[in-house]
Amino acid sequence: MKKIFIVAAALFLSAGVFAQQTSFPFYEFTIVKNNPVTAVKNQAATGTCWCFATTSFLESEAVRKKAADTSLDLSEMFTVRQEYIRRGADYYYRRGKGRQGPGGISHQATYWLDKAGLMTEEAYHGINYDSETHNHRALQKEFDDLMDQAVKEKKGVPYEKMNEILDKYLGKVPETFTYNGKEYTPMSFKEALKLDGSDYVEITSFTHHPYYEKFIIEIPDNWDMASSYNVPLDELDEICTRALDNGYTVAWDADMSEIYFAHNNHLAVFCPDENIRGAKAIEKRYVEKPIDADIRQAMWNDFTTSDDHLMHITGYAKDQEGVKYYIVKNSWGPNNGDGYLYVSESYFKAKTIQIMIHKDALSKAMKKKLHIR
Repeated sequence: MKKIFIVAAALFLSAGVFAQQTSFPFYEFTIVKNNPVTAVKNQAATGTCWCFATTSFLESEAVRKKAADTSLDLSEMFTVRQEYIRRGADYYYRRGKGRQGPGGISHQATYWLDKAGLMTEEAYHGINYDSETHNHRALQKEFDDLMDQAVKEKKGVPYEKMNEILDKYLGKVPETFTYNGKEYTPMSFKEALKLDGSDYVEITSFTHHPYYEKFIIEIPDNWDMASSYNVPLDELDEICTRALDNGYTVAWDADMSEIYFAHNNHLAVFCPDENIRGAKAIEKRYVEKPIDADIRQAMWNDFTTSDDHLMHITGYAKDQEGVKYYIVKNSWGPNNGDGYLYVSESYFKAKTIQIMIHKDALSKAMKKKLHIR
């Protein structure tokens, strides 16, 4: 059983696209749609899934626009560095009451797309310490200590010292770099990839705010108070599927703390009583619980659902019973198979915090409902 899946996983990785059909015990998945993606990466010991997921999404956007191919590898740490500085300043001016941790959501990456541009991983890998993978434990502590001391001293934002810490751990940022034989600045590279942060919108579904209006989603990582569009639950699912069918991919913010989210077993299904994460392998075909807007909202209200992790939805499949599963690219490295998992439609409806898509992935009718041009 394990060998079958590993062979399929190897096929998935070829050309960055899933094979047309794959299987593992008790499930037979047939790929309906999958879109070109870049290689799986590893956020390692950082809390920067927001940047890894959204950067992967932007890489796929550049590929979709034919401005790059699937070998494109953008630097997450170039964006993370900018966000450290912005968040540090916010923390200072909120007198130590701001959001100082490393977590975030997709619009913070697209904010820096427009403000600072993009850089390749080769030009700025962001590891200036003795490690093969990212590890921000020491960086985060030193940065936190600096900002707490700055709040106590009340002498203004210590921009110079912030940059010294970031240079120490991430390395200095080059002014220019070369990609495919041509020299770029971060902003000229962003333009060459045909990416514009204003093209992307975040969409969610909760009943405590009116549908077809924007609201500030109440999660700690939304520290900069950005607004998301609110739609009925079935329409959120339809928006995601329609985007995929039309060649777009989707950045996905979700709750992955549940025992029925099992990256190790490449499966997430809405089965609250099943410890799929703790299972050594998929042991049966799981029977999912019904899900609707009221059940989803109840889990949000009692904090069962939490804002944990961002990933990248690249396509969808159906199993032998016709159940839809989203194909999700994670940022925990290509270990344990291929770095992907199947997320059932019910899990998506139950545990999505919000998604980010290109606004042109929306139907004309949905754009009209949301007043998007």
